[in-house]
Amino acid sequence: MDRFTISDIENISGIKAHTLRIWEKRYGILVPKRKESNHRYYDNDDLKYILQVAYLYKNGYKISKIAGLQKDKLKDHIAATTFNDEQLLFENTLLNAAFEFDTSLFEETLHTAFEKLGFEKCILKVVYPYFEKVGLLWMNDEAIPAQEHFSSNIIRNKIINAIDKLQTPVGNKEPVILFTPDDEHHEIPLLFAHYLFKKHNKEVVYLGTSVSIDTLKDFCEGKKHKELFFNIITNFTGFSIDEYLMILCETFPSHKIIMTGPLTNDITVRMPNCTLLTSIEKMLEFIKS
Repeated sequence: MDRFTISDIENISGIKAHTLRIWEKRYGILVPKRKESNHRYYDNDDLKYILQVAYLYKNGYKISKIAGLQKDKLKDHIAATTFNDEQLLFENTLLNAAFEFDTSLFEETLHTAFEKLGFEKCILKVVYPYFEKVGLLWMNDEAIPAQEHFSSNIIRNKIINAIDKLQTPVGNKEPVILFTPDDEHHEIPLLFAHYLFKKHNKEVVYLGTSVSIDTLKDFCEGKKHKELFFNIITNFTGFSIDEYLMILCETFPSHKIIMTGPLTNDITVRMPNCTLLTSIEKMLEFIKS
């Protein structure tokens, strides 16, 4: 059983801790358990319940009405009502499925989200926010790595399937090389970039995750490839992020280095052969152009 603090519940549901405490006192919503030390905590069932409550609340239900509903009837109200925020429902359902390791529910939810939102919008508006919430839990030791691996593998397969369905670019265009640095194993953003490049008729050589600079040197030797595109979320290269970028740019001075991922915002050096894509929006603009 996973145990969550009220701060965890706030981060995941988007409902302020102060509001949650008022709901608890006034309506009996989300009454915490207590450890032997008397500290308050919430479990998986509490998390699922508050995600349902938050969804209804954010889509117009009054909290007094929600409090009067039986817990096992909340799903019926969600299913029977048309809401403004389908994306939040998909995101919350994925969280529920991941915490229960429910493969069928996770895949069914993804399939429905892809059908209704389209592939790109689903990745940007459902999958990415989902992983942000899982990341918050993991950083607070409230999610186990298996839950992220469980969902990552399912989503990874969906993106690979989408890539395979795209028409292979034709012509003699120089391909862009896609990789992540040493010990960077987050593959979803890199696969999504692969999908976008291929969709926009750009040939790709996909080297995958955890690629060392020596491996890149061996690969690029004697080839005409001029663009190296990498995504980085966690830096385990053994260098500061500035140092790693400088080494990469100096090792491949005739290549264009394109860097994406959250750590682009930590870069303080400027290298003439490097382009920093500091947001998802900038990455999309770059690939589409």
